[in-house]
Amino acid sequence: MVDGWTWRALRGATTAEANTIPAMREAVLELLDTLERENQLDPRQLLSVTFSVTADLDAIYPATIARERPHWDEVAMLDVQHMRVHEELPRCIRLLAHVHLPAHQRLVHPYLRGAKRLRPDWSYRH
Repeated sequence: MVDGWTWRALRGATTAEANTIPAMREAVLELLDTLERENQLDPRQLLSVTFSVTADLDAIYPATIARERPHWDEVAMLDVQHMRVHEELPRCIRLLAHVHLPAHQRLVHPYLRGAKRLRPDWSYRH
């Protein structure tokens, strides 16, 4: 920890309305907007982001969408398919982000749309 800052991990998830580029883009952008806004996060504070998607989403990589945002093209990103689980949440996009933030800062883990059911304790409330 340097000057009260440390590496932290942020989680989040959302669902896409359909397996289409526009639907996935809308969901990913909403998730990233919320992640940045609620954590007072500048993308230059990101070290890496791993996106996982359920097997029913294959229209576009979430990292491709993220790289269109200012400064996100400098972040190490990886897209993976989430393990298949019986009765899993359909069309789900999850993320794990490693960020440099003040050690005392309260973290907000945005779980949006249908993904609210995954972590009701972390579900983002507008």
